[in-house]
Amino acid sequence: MDNRQKALELGQKPVGQLLWQYALPAMVAMVASSLYNIIDRSVIGQVVGPEAIAGLGITFPFMNLSAAFGAAVGVGASTCISVKLGQRDYGTAQHLLGNTITLNVIVGFLFMLVSLVFLDSILTFFGASEATLPYAREFMQVILLGNMVTHMYFGMNAVLRAAGKPRHAMYATLFTVGCNIVLVMTFVWWFRWGIRGAALATVLSQSLALCWQMWILSNKRELLHLKRGIYRLKTDLVRNIVAIGISPFLMQTTSCIIVIFMNNQFVSYGGDMAVGAYSIANSMVMVFFMFVMGVTQGMQPIVGYNYGAQKYDRMMRCVWMSIAVATSILLFGWSVSMLFPRQIAGIFTSDPVLLDMSARGVKLAMLVFFVVGSQAVITNFFQCIGKVKISIFLSLSRQLILLLPMAYLFPLQWGLDGVWYSMPASDFLAFAFTIPILLWHIRKFKSYGQTYHH
Repeated sequence: MDNRQKALELGQKPVGQLLWQYALPAMVAMVASSLYNIIDRSVIGQVVGPEAIAGLGITFPFMNLSAAFGAAVGVGASTCISVKLGQRDYGTAQHLLGNTITLNVIVGFLFMLVSLVFLDSILTFFGASEATLPYAREFMQVILLGNMVTHMYFGMNAVLRAAGKPRHAMYATLFTVGCNIVLVMTFVWWFRWGIRGAALATVLSQSLALCWQMWILSNKRELLHLKRGIYRLKTDLVRNIVAIGISPFLMQTTSCIIVIFMNNQFVSYGGDMAVGAYSIANSMVMVFFMFVMGVTQGMQPIVGYNYGAQKYDRMMRCVWMSIAVATSILLFGWSVSMLFPRQIAGIFTSDPVLLDMSARGVKLAMLVFFVVGSQAVITNFFQCIGKVKISIFLSLSRQLILLLPMAYLFPLQWGLDGVWYSMPASDFLAFAFTIPILLWHIRKFKSYGQTYHH
């Protein structure tokens, strides 16, 4: 099929088929990535030890912060590309591709440089103790050296989805995951290179996948392809990318702040083992939430294109379908977590103290997990149509406005359990006022004469 026709089908093909076509590869890719993280942490926990798992947990905010800068470019650019393709402005979409590459190189290099200079201080601030700091340092030194590759890899995957190539984005992720697993087993299990070996496996596998992505985008027959004259930064394009990208950037940055705070709360009320338990519970949460991220990634080009083409009924049909799918997935995840928390924790550790703490943490963290999907889809929807302020507010409401004060106040009453309770409490309250905001905006659009179908 002609590449331009592939883009046009976003506004013509039945919405259900499109969502399946775009969301399924994204879900497969995201879940595969999440399963890799589980295998990675399981190997580290079983081979290196429980302190290494806690040290890995300390690196989460660092990884989130790096992802925040990557998302500011990748998500912002891919959303802009989707809208421009919907408007059939192919020249601007091409320049957006070039500007995405240039921005990823600049941002990735600067983040690496600053982070390496202040690495120990940052990790200590993030909650590292004398026991966990060496593990966290060894892991992040390697990850940061490959930071430009990581930014570019995720950015190009977002561009491939926006250009109508969701399967290629999936293949890139699946290759990365498969390569990662082989290299982790080789470096950590066989060569005994410790946590540094796991980081090296991540960077090498992403580097190989990036080479393949760039090879695809170098094909001149593609609708979007690499060529001379598109890499010089244009002020208006950069402004548009940042305007859209500021929402996922703030989401990820807020997540970073939350994890830093939560790590410190867990250390204060339960010690290093509590941080390890939080890391394990977080891993389980992310396995199922990755499905939802796949749905939102699959939804993004469909919503962006139809918004640009002013086909609002198709846009909203996609949103409602995405909410239904995301909620169903997380309801299944909630059921598994409530029934088998100890078996889940046993994947990561055999240490009896960490096992007990993690099993309880999994149940408490996922107490109302099934309501999170709709909130994520709606937040992403407002981002896709350029309603950045609403998207930012919905994201910040769950984390900064609700979770942060609850994570501080609840432990004063319930100790370590209180830190866990703050997560489901903030999830439920965020859900409670996200739905009314969406319904209010639907009524508002209807008053403009547009018809939305549920």
